[in-house]
Amino acid sequence: MKPSYDVTLITGDGIGPEISEVTKRCLDACGIPFNWDIQTAGEEILAKEGTPLPNRVIESIRRNKVALKAPITTPIGKGYGSPNVALRKELDLFACVRPFKSYKGVPSKYQNVDLVIIRENTEDLYSGIEFERGTPVTLGIIRELTSKSGAKIPSDSGISIKAISARASERIVRFAFEYARKNNRKKVTVITKANIMKYTDGLFLEVARAVARRFPDIEYEETLVDHICMQLVQRPERYDLLVTPNLYGDIISDLAAGLVGGLGVSPGANIGDEIAVFEATHGSAPQLKGLNKANPSALILSGAMMLRHLGERAVADMLETAIKDVIQEGRNVTCDLKPNQAVGTREMGNAIMDALLKHLAEVE
Repeated sequence: MKPSYDVTLITGDGIGPEISEVTKRCLDACGIPFNWDIQTAGEEILAKEGTPLPNRVIESIRRNKVALKAPITTPIGKGYGSPNVALRKELDLFACVRPFKSYKGVPSKYQNVDLVIIRENTEDLYSGIEFERGTPVTLGIIRELTSKSGAKIPSDSGISIKAISARASERIVRFAFEYARKNNRKKVTVITKANIMKYTDGLFLEVARAVARRFPDIEYEETLVDHICMQLVQRPERYDLLVTPNLYGDIISDLAAGLVGGLGVSPGANIGDEIAVFEATHGSAPQLKGLNKANPSALILSGAMMLRHLGERAVADMLETAIKDVIQEGRNVTCDLKPNQAVGTREMGNAIMDALLKHLAEVE
């Protein structure tokens, strides 16, 4: 008898409910028993419960240890803070894992890209330590920094703090090397701007070098963030696994998504010591809400990542192969993959499920 898994399913907002329903059906078709704890979050929940991310959602994830999350809207420049960032902080999901792989049939200028970006999730400029322009506290910080460093900081500046610790650096680099071992990755590349930021990125690099010595079976290299952007555009095939501080990982991840055809085929996960949350890396696309047009591939691929995390690698590989088959055939794909003669979210999901069932039948 196959084991059952307790999983929190956060349906999100915008296109979230549509793609999460399709993804749930594909995962249920795998023949693995899931006990779904379905949780709602996002803009509509804000109006009902006063927060886009109620405590019941966080407690569900803590209880189940594994979650699959559809996109949740984050307002730009105003409104509430990012529920995605809040989840990472609250649950200490320190590792953001984003695989990027070329699939035949996805419009792209590149072929045969296969790399993973692992990004530190809790520190750096994304830690939220900011001071607004013109406030007494900010003006005091500017005066103190000027007196201590001699730097001339304009009085009308806003201030953000970039903090990188040895502890967080060690655990993310160690996580990257352990991930490389488990997933047959041969090389780890550490990304910093340590030639300029010697006491933050320099610390990250110093720690990375020490960790790398504990993994002699994995090739190690290091490069600068500006250089890697050029190299990924010119020769993405020479890279295998990249590990980065927070901000660089966010930017480079979108660059890598561009190499493989976009965020519509880019899965992701945020992982801590005990808890893992799997999610598509794209946004909630509220303009497509209810139109049955969104590509469900990224969330389904995130579901495949979740299956591997649960130890169900064979089924995960079959699910990913089913997605590959449907995309390559090109008959049942959404408009981002085939602008003319596209099908809807549900129809693409049905095609993936049919392809999956075919692969499952072949091994029975």
